[in-house]
Order: sequence, then structure tokens, then C-alpha cells
Amino acid sequence: MRVRDADGRDPMASAGIVNSQSVKGADTVGRDSRGYDAGKKTNGRTRHIVTDTLGLLLVVMVTAASIQDRDGGRLVLNRAKMTMPSIVLVWADGGYAGKLLAFARHHLRVAVQILKRTDK
Repeated sequence: MRVRDADGRDPMASAGIVNSQSVKGADTVGRDSRGYDAGKKTNGRTRHIVTDTLGLLLVVMVTAASIQDRDGGRLVLNRAKMTMPSIVLVWADGGYAGKLLAFARHHLRVAVQILKRTDK
């Protein structure tokens, strides 16, 4: 909040960005907490994050890589709304399209806007 205030912004963020990154699990990571992300061909875990528009972390959540973005998005956005109740808009990539939009709008009172890639 202090960083946002020092930048001349409201300390309570109203918009955010959600994304995820799958990372390979080390051999020491238990199989019960890993999963296979077929799209990224990764056996490991996925980091789901929500940042504010300055890029400051609001929420970080780690799941098995087999959890789809839209399902992980449901979990991480729910936590983001609890952490920063002022959030009303979140930008996401196409991996979050589908039922997550209606869930966020109806249950969290958050609009999720899907940004499509413009490059080929």
C-alpha cells in the first residue's frame, strides 16, 4: 500500500492481472503435489499470481501443474478478493476464458477481461 501511495495511486488496488507459470518439479518434490500440464508438457507445479497494475504481487498460489488455468484462477481470484476487496477488474489471457468469467462476476463481483494475443 505504501508503494502505491508513494506513486500517487490509491493504496487499495481496483484492477489486477492474473497469470500462471508451470515449472518442472524436482525429483525431491512428492508426486502427490505434482501434476502434468499437457499443454506445456511440464511435470511439476504451477504458480498462479495476481498482481496490481504496477506489477506488485497481491496473491501467489502454487498448485499441481495438472490444474487448468481457469480452475487455478478461481482459487487465486477468490483469495485476491479476500486480500484486496477493492479489486473490481482483472485482466487475463485466453487460458482463463470460460466458466471463470461468470463465477468471478457473480460470486466475487469482479469483471475478468480476456486479452487476446495480437501477434501471429
